[in-house]
Amino acid sequence: MAAPANNTPKILIAEDDPHLSEQLATQLTSRGYSVLQSHQGDHALVAALGQRLDMILLDVLLPIMNGFEVLQRLRKTCQTPVMMLTNDGSEDERIRGYQQGADDCLPKPFNFTELFLRIEALLRRTRGALDHRAEPPILSVGELQLDRQTMQVLYQQRPVSLTPIQFRLLWILVLHQREPLSKPYLYQVVLEKEFSRYDRSLDMHLSRIRRKLIEAGVAGDRLQTVHGKGYCFL
Repeated sequence: MAAPANNTPKILIAEDDPHLSEQLATQLTSRGYSVLQSHQGDHALVAALGQRLDMILLDVLLPIMNGFEVLQRLRKTCQTPVMMLTNDGSEDERIRGYQQGADDCLPKPFNFTELFLRIEALLRRTRGALDHRAEPPILSVGELQLDRQTMQVLYQQRPVSLTPIQFRLLWILVLHQREPLSKPYLYQVVLEKEFSRYDRSLDMHLSRIRRKLIEAGVAGDRLQTVHGKGYCFL
């Protein structure tokens, strides 16, 4: 669907918990999004088919018509990006969501920071980067400097050689300094593929980045593995 004329991303929150729905709406509005809310599956489907939307946050456990039914009917006529909110630990729900056309799946309870980062990543893929959320051209943390345009990394004015994927991975971690970023999010936004517990490519890239930073003189504990949460640059 085309974006609204004023370029403000419009998101439909289809969530039956009024408290959580209002929390999400408040947070998204404060981040510059336009928000609609539905608390029933049938109402959500009507809103999704009748509005020019950029994205739908779709809870699995909606009354009247559950999230899978909404998604199945929606995909017959509409390709609006959908992020499904699934039950914690339910791999079957996540797989079913992807099979029926979901663009992303996030289990409850979720970290709000990760949710918003994944929303931005999904919108970047589907409608292009938003000007008011554009990343800065250069990041500096102490004596470490990253230049997004040239993909150059300097530490104490000496170059650190990284591949494009390694640069993007380090850039995202530094951009969100001190925030643990999950593996599924990093797979999506950096490697541009879905996370698999059997895929070690992300770990491999992070190991090589850490080694190169240590060789350049950066303290090894700046790039940390946060148990149960992901990775973090301090």
